[in-house]
Amino acid sequence: MLKRLNISDGKLVENGEGDAVVYVYVAPDEAERKYLVEQLKIDEHTLNSSLDPDELSRLEFEPEHIAMIFKRPKRYSSEDNFLFKVSSTGVFIFKDRLVIVVAEETPLFEGKPFIRIQSIQDIFLKLIYRAISHFVEHLRGINQVSNELEQQINMSMENKYLLNLFTLEKSLVYYLNAINANGVLIEKLKNNAAKIGFSQDNMEYLDDILIENSQCRGQTEIYSQVLSSLMDARASIISNNLNIRIKALTLITIAIMLPTMVVSIFSMNVKIPFLSHEDPISFWIITLLAASSSTLVGVLWWRKKW
Repeated sequence: MLKRLNISDGKLVENGEGDAVVYVYVAPDEAERKYLVEQLKIDEHTLNSSLDPDELSRLEFEPEHIAMIFKRPKRYSSEDNFLFKVSSTGVFIFKDRLVIVVAEETPLFEGKPFIRIQSIQDIFLKLIYRAISHFVEHLRGINQVSNELEQQINMSMENKYLLNLFTLEKSLVYYLNAINANGVLIEKLKNNAAKIGFSQDNMEYLDDILIENSQCRGQTEIYSQVLSSLMDARASIISNNLNIRIKALTLITIAIMLPTMVVSIFSMNVKIPFLSHEDPISFWIITLLAASSSTLVGVLWWRKKW
């Protein structure tokens, strides 16, 4: 699917079928891929990398354009089961146009950064800034979800909440890798500012982007370390709770087994020295001994604070 956009009054507006400044290809089909490769001279490997979520961010200079791939968080859905994924975005910068390739439809140009746009350079710099902001928003969501899961773990002995927490920890590892890759890309953009044609305003904005990305990386590292520590602590707590339950069940089993043993002894087909079958209080003596054995276990449990 192809979207065309133009710059009008500092904003991006869709242009329908006419010529445009920004072309957004969403999951391009075979015909669109052929046009991008043959007509625009986009390297086929770079084009495929734009649709590969595992591809690292990078910057390449081609004879007729500049190719850039950066990472952004994928929109979360309930089907992901607490796994926050990362996707790639390909940006191809020509003299008179900007071509963007994404694997799925997503709101690329939303938010305050896209209110004032003057050039193509403004657009792809603001795309990177929006991706960083999107990472920060997802980090807040991950923090809230982890807090809710911690409460569930405290009240439940099931493994699924611990597994969900582990999935969040894995998501943070993916996010940290993507943010680090974006940081390398931003450094390359800054080092090649003259080739790309950045203005002084673009350079100042690029410095702000670099700072934001560094803060985002630091926040991700903190969340990842905290969540990793919590995982170890929660696993120890669950193991300790399980040991307490097993100990309680063992004591209960002993309390039940002692009366059974007493009754079994007096049920043997042998002569008991101090009782006979004709004795009318034999039943009550045996019952008292059985009850006393259970009571003894209960008293020891309470006194020893088992």
